[in-house]
This record gives sequence, structure tokens and C-alpha cells, in this order.
Amino acid sequence: MNKKSLFLLLLIGVVFKSIECSNLKKYSLLMPNVSPNVPELYLCTPVKVDPSRNYYIVGFEPNATMETAHHMLLYGCTKPGSTKSIWDCGEMAHSLNSQRETAVPCSEGSQILYAWARDAPRLNLPEGVGFKVGGDSPIKYIVLQVHYAHIDRFKDGSTDDSGVFLHYILHPLNKLAGVLLLGTGGSIPPRSTEYMETACILKENKTIYPIAYRTHSHSLGRVISGYVIKPNWEWIELGKRDPLTPQMFYPVKNNVSITMHDQIAARCTMQNMRDTWTNIGPTNEDEMCNFYLMYYVENDEPLNMKYCFTPGPPVYYWENDELRNIPDKEASTL
Repeated sequence: MNKKSLFLLLLIGVVFKSIECSNLKKYSLLMPNVSPNVPELYLCTPVKVDPSRNYYIVGFEPNATMETAHHMLLYGCTKPGSTKSIWDCGEMAHSLNSQRETAVPCSEGSQILYAWARDAPRLNLPEGVGFKVGGDSPIKYIVLQVHYAHIDRFKDGSTDDSGVFLHYILHPLNKLAGVLLLGTGGSIPPRSTEYMETACILKENKTIYPIAYRTHSHSLGRVISGYVIKPNWEWIELGKRDPLTPQMFYPVKNNVSITMHDQIAARCTMQNMRDTWTNIGPTNEDEMCNFYLMYYVENDEPLNMKYCFTPGPPVYYWENDELRNIPDKEASTL
């Protein structure tokens, strides 16, 4: 190939990349100037995705601060939990004084697309990877959930438009993204360190390629770790973090494919210095143990499995599940 032909190919590549970037569009999914009136309030607002064509979300830009929003979640739904423009969507309890309809984020086809907390920055997916929504996707609606833990700043009548700017493209992608949420129920005894653990077998005949992970707990979490367990009991770390650092999606530690019969596992190491039991629940006085795994599939559809939860302690532990070669020390230290 002569220099002129090589230059022409490079130029075409640059032009194509420029066209691709120029086709990047942005949609604002924000709270409609709400004024939370009780603490520990979860509010949801939906958007219906155009059913006439597919859209591919390739980036998430948060519009929020941790002073206002404790955390935000984006759900993909077949049907939203309500037909209202805003509703109380607390997971385990609702505020009697919220004066809003109470319902879950999704009534059908619930899956997580994105999660944010603690001033995490914008997330861009790898080139060629996107979440397919609308069209022939099961995701017909996107629901924004915002958790307002404190309401002091709203007592003067101020309103809030926290949310996410969705960056998307229209041309088809063959690498489709998905999120698997691992978590537990359970309780943490007073003055103790407790392991909250979960594991699930991949039973679908698919290959997934992990991209990034995110950890989430409230105040008692010290280390949250995630692994893929191969059938020969080899544990391969996907990632681990102190959950009190910015709760963004971080690149996975090891680029490993996950296939049928592999297991995906997570542990939250909790340290409870309180004099009381602490249970899994929605408020700051409760706890959460979550490990989000973002992945993509190539020329396939994302997993039907969206969630991997166990009852947690004192009912469930890895060792009770007959898992072998447990990296006990490594899973709880940074």
C-alpha cells in the first residue's frame, strides 16, 4: 500500500469517527422540580421510549450532588410502576406524609441501567458498546429514581431537578450492555464484623464480557468485592472497593469472559460499631450490600438474569453454599 492510499484510509477513518461523534445525542431525564417534604424519600419519574426504533445509550452524565441526592438509579422497564409523572417508590417502606402515590419503579421487566452516588463522575461506555432501548428492546420505559435522605435544603421551598443526561446514538451496535445486580438481605449484629455474601450460577448459554463494577453500602461497609468462580473453583477478582469512596463504575480488574456454569459472587464486609442490630433496608440507619456488574454481549441479547440476591446472614454464607477455595482474606481487604 502506497503512502497516498494509507493517508486516504486514515482520513476516511477520521471523517467516519467525526460523523459518529456528531451523531451523539443527549436526552435530559431529570426530576420535574420536586420538593421532598419528608426525609428518606424515594421519588420516581418515567420517560416512555419511542417504540418505532432502537436507541443505544452510550453514556450517563449525572446532574446531582451528594448534598442533595443520596443516590440515583436508572431502571429499564417494560411497564413503569405508575402512570403518574412522579410517585413515591420507596423499596421497603413509604412515607405516610409524602402525599404521593406509592409504587415500585417497574411493574414489569425491571432491570438496572445505571447507578450513581457520592458525586461519581460521568460514565462513558467503551467504544461500540451501548444499552439498547425502545424499538424491539424489552426496555419500553426508563425510570429515574432519586433517594432524598435529608430535606433541610427544601424547607425554604426550594425544588430539585437532579437526574441524568443520557448520551445516545441511533446507529445499531452489536455489543449490547447489561447490568447484573448482586446483593443480600440479612442483619449485622451489634459490635461485630459481618460478611454479607451472595453467589449465582450462570445458567444461560451466553458469554458475557465484564466492563465495570460499582459497589454500594451505607455507613457500615468497609470492603465490597466481586468474583467470577470457574467450574474448577478458580476465583477471579472482578473488583473490590471501599464503598464509602465515590460510588462510580470502575473498570474491572481482570478482563475475563463469563460463560455458562460459571458463578458470579460478591461479599460485603460490614463493621458495626453500634450497640444495636442493623438490618438491610432503605434508610441511612439501615444497610445495603450491592455489587453492580456492567457487561456486554456480542451479537447476542443481554442476560435474562438481572439480579442475584441471597437472604444474607445469618441464613446464607458462601461456605454454606459449598463453595470451595474461598479467598477469605483477599475478599475483605484492600
